[in-house]
Amino acid sequence: MTHDLAADRAAVRAFFGERAARWDTRFPDDGPAFAAAVDDIGLRPGDAVLDAGCGTGRALPALRAVVGPGGTVLGADLTPAMLEEVARAGRRDAADALFLADVSQLPLRDGCLDAVFGAGLISHLPGPESGLRELARVVRPQGSLALFHPVGRAALAARQGKQITSDDIRAEPRLRALLATTGWRLLSYVDEDERYLALAEREAR
Repeated sequence: MTHDLAADRAAVRAFFGERAARWDTRFPDDGPAFAAAVDDIGLRPGDAVLDAGCGTGRALPALRAVVGPGGTVLGADLTPAMLEEVARAGRRDAADALFLADVSQLPLRDGCLDAVFGAGLISHLPGPESGLRELARVVRPQGSLALFHPVGRAALAARQGKQITSDDIRAEPRLRALLATTGWRLLSYVDEDERYLALAEREAR
């Protein structure tokens, strides 16, 4: 199992590493969708939030705008090249800290966050159960988790030349069950052509 997870991490890092430099140019119009998703989390000024799998940091300015100067915005990604692109894109100042980390092994204390935002995260987690449990560990009870993608499952499958399947980890029944076993309760679920957003609440410990 350890070997499989290590191989999965290496595959994710290789996949995103070779695409990092042109990621924003491939998806130049996603900014408003990211901002709208951030608005739906329900963050307040002064909150602490992690952008898990932050990529090139497209959510970081929107997160900063919501939590304000008194809040805390963190970004974590598994791929060094993606974190380099955050600075290149001029988004570094929106975060209080960026760190290279596997979402299943975060250098954060228990319950230190009010929310986690994860764009495109769930499909790329090396071991989704351990990743979601770790996110639950670092979020306070009744804190929020937002799993987002700027297009829905069907639109993404069509873009990739694939068929949508019921065993997709992002399908509502499977995701609801996965969240329930890892410390979360699914509150709302939207899967439309132009948006995918699942909002969950951290269960009381």
